[in-house]
Amino acid sequence: MPGSVKLSKSDARRALVRYHFAPCESTREAFDRLRSVQFDPIAPIGCNHDLVLQARVPDYRVGDWERIAYEDRLVYDGWDKQASLVPFEGWPLRRVFYKWHRDGFKHIFDDHADAVEAILADIGRRGPLLPKECEFQARKAEWKGSWHGPSVAKQTLRALWHAGCVMTAGRRKGQHLYDLTERVVPEHLYNQPELKEEDAIRELVLERHRAMGLLRPNAAPEIWSYRINAAARKAAIDSLQRSGELVPVEVEGVKAHATPRFLEELDSSPIEPRVTFVAPLDQLMWDRKMVSHLFDFDYVWEIYTPVANRRWGYYVLPVLFGDRLVARAEFWSRSGTLELRGWHFEAEAPQAGFYPALEQALLRLMRYASAEQIIASDGSSDQVRSLVAGLSAA
Repeated sequence: MPGSVKLSKSDARRALVRYHFAPCESTREAFDRLRSVQFDPIAPIGCNHDLVLQARVPDYRVGDWERIAYEDRLVYDGWDKQASLVPFEGWPLRRVFYKWHRDGFKHIFDDHADAVEAILADIGRRGPLLPKECEFQARKAEWKGSWHGPSVAKQTLRALWHAGCVMTAGRRKGQHLYDLTERVVPEHLYNQPELKEEDAIRELVLERHRAMGLLRPNAAPEIWSYRINAAARKAAIDSLQRSGELVPVEVEGVKAHATPRFLEELDSSPIEPRVTFVAPLDQLMWDRKMVSHLFDFDYVWEIYTPVANRRWGYYVLPVLFGDRLVARAEFWSRSGTLELRGWHFEAEAPQAGFYPALEQALLRLMRYASAEQIIASDGSSDQVRSLVAGLSAA
């Protein structure tokens, strides 16, 4: 790779930690840095999107995202890397998703045009609605067992959501409250002309690199989460490299591209000895092969793995200490109690200063979860369980 920047693994690790986990002064700053946060509803200790934000925003609390999305209107509920929370400023370039996704719901738009017309008119007249509140109601028995079930209203609203006709205006007990897109997106953004597909692809590829800092061109398809073939992605990367918006990098034999801001984080000074609990779908963890290469840490989110086949646990978080991933932890939070259900150190023994840093991290996690006490189960390390017992006594 002519002209590429050569980095050691330790250089790249330190830069990544600084790039991702330098504390943010606000949630807005976190979204500016992350570009989007992957949404997942499973909530043993808040949801994935909560955990991503708590690792960066010191005063973040479980559930704050709803105020940020539906009251402050800083972000919207949409599509990026799967379902995501995205800053509204990123909406115009993501309009291309609507065109791509509509093809996948052709059966709704063609075979259930009456439902589409009736539901859009209903929302236009009455305002935001849950699927069960729509006047149009029908069921298709053959849809039973599908992702959104046999309700024609629910299936139609999801098709309309993916096609950009409606958006999530709020939630009731986790359920989407749908409104017309033109009433959710700020007018100055809604009225922007649509980007050409080539331009949208280029900007989306840049967004992925901005989100991660360092990204392999052949990273797994789910990281890109677009209907962009390899040739179009390569063309976009080549264009971004020519413009200086991406820089080719090689990290001890692994080729990637970095943003200039990532390269600004290169520094030989040590990383602060801080413990951070990393979300399973955090940007840092998206490219599992790069994580394995840089951190010598093989991470599998075992939430969908049969219980008998799990090695680590149901909802396990990587534990970052300084610039190393040193352990895996599983937490559960309910009714004011934060429970540490499992703790597994990696092969290396913790470095000096680990336990004081862990104590501070656990206290931060308690505040994030609004927990009044913390307990540890038998599935935890003896030393960690002793530390938790001390916190409980205090």
